[in-house]
Amino acid sequence: MLLLLSRFSRVRLCATPETAAHQAGILQVLRQFVRHESEVASSLVLERSLNRVQLLGRVGQDPVMRQVEGKNPVTIFSLATNEMWRSGENETYQMGDVSQKTTWHRISVFRPGLRDVAYQYVKKGSRIYVEGKVDYGEYTDKNNVRRQATTIIADNIIFLSDQIKEKP
Repeated sequence: MLLLLSRFSRVRLCATPETAAHQAGILQVLRQFVRHESEVASSLVLERSLNRVQLLGRVGQDPVMRQVEGKNPVTIFSLATNEMWRSGENETYQMGDVSQKTTWHRISVFRPGLRDVAYQYVKKGSRIYVEGKVDYGEYTDKNNVRRQATTIIADNIIFLSDQIKEKP
């Protein structure tokens, strides 16, 4: 959905009453992040930006806690999210093949309280919800090769279920 806000127009997304409250909430959030140009031409236009990620998936490995000298410790684990779709002539019926793509995310937890809880309670196979931000960085591996890494810096973790129960 693309929203264009200006001081010359009002945004109207749709006319149905069911979505009016939802749209009002969206506009309220957008107003918090965008400051419109003032009437004075010489004033500075300031904008806020948003780097926010929400993931719901299963943990791929038990977390590890690492600490580099002089830096705060970090809890790290992987999270798998799945995307499924049906391909074929008519996608509304049960015909066609079901395809699935799994995407792996590297989750890093730096916040002291959350870091310790994640290290203690996050387990392989657990279903969790993670909120955070995307971070792109570089590191040098053991062979002295520069590599790029994408990490999700977690701000919040919600535990949705216990670990997957093993089949007897």
